[in-house]
Amino acid sequence: MVAEGWAYAVSQMPRVDLRSGSHDEVLARVERSLGVRLDRGAAVRKRRSIGLPSDAHTWVRVEARPASKVSGQGWNGTETAAALRGVAMPAWYQGVSWAESETGLLWRADETSYVAAGPVKPGGILTDAPSLDDAWWSTLARSLAALAGAVTTRVATLHTVPMSQARVSATIGRVFGDHLDTTVDRWAPAHADLNWANLTAPACVLLDWEDWGLAPAGLDAANLLVNSLAVPALAERVRDAFAAELDSRIGRIVTLFLCADIVSAPAGYSGALLDPARALVDELLKTLET
Repeated sequence: MVAEGWAYAVSQMPRVDLRSGSHDEVLARVERSLGVRLDRGAAVRKRRSIGLPSDAHTWVRVEARPASKVSGQGWNGTETAAALRGVAMPAWYQGVSWAESETGLLWRADETSYVAAGPVKPGGILTDAPSLDDAWWSTLARSLAALAGAVTTRVATLHTVPMSQARVSATIGRVFGDHLDTTVDRWAPAHADLNWANLTAPACVLLDWEDWGLAPAGLDAANLLVNSLAVPALAERVRDAFAAELDSRIGRIVTLFLCADIVSAPAGYSGALLDPARALVDELLKTLET
């Protein structure tokens, strides 16, 4: 829910919505290119992607983006993430991409290992506490630590838009005023779309790596925190697990950055996240203004 950021969603109206239509020609091309048969009856459809199991017991994710939304570093995040070590994630096997000149869309399909565990929350706002044991939290902590210690030149593309100091400052300034020092002086590799739809249980696996790259340190922990606010006990568990990141000055800045969309969204958009996000904003502003 929050990971879809309404302000950016509005400014980047999609030219295709993969939640409707068969897109059978696209899927047939993917099958020919990757040498697999896709189970269309088990497809998981999102606005800009379709995920399907294959007859090779693998998972294939098909994505469409306007050419204007593909940055200079390319959009091979899932492929480049295969170089990461110590992160609980699907193994990448192969990929294919092509341009569709008549629509201005770029298509990409990536084949990865099949993950039997399902998402903690497939979509929408998480409002019920999930059952996550200590081993799950340990796996997540180890994975994010390994990721943050990786070396990359990629820049994270939160909601397909590159992260930058200018973006952080402009977003916070738009909602909370420009009196805060929003300087981010530490950047680290991040998943950049860490929410409960991209984390599985009972085994902890991090899914969907197309947007990973350099971001303000603590972005992933902050993203998970704001996506947990409707379940106070879970939000507290996230804060305890990632206190070092979230309690740092940069962690507070990036958390405020993520809260900006929640508290400024149109009525009804943020749902159960709105009131706890407002309370968190008050806490963050009090700390950052001193």
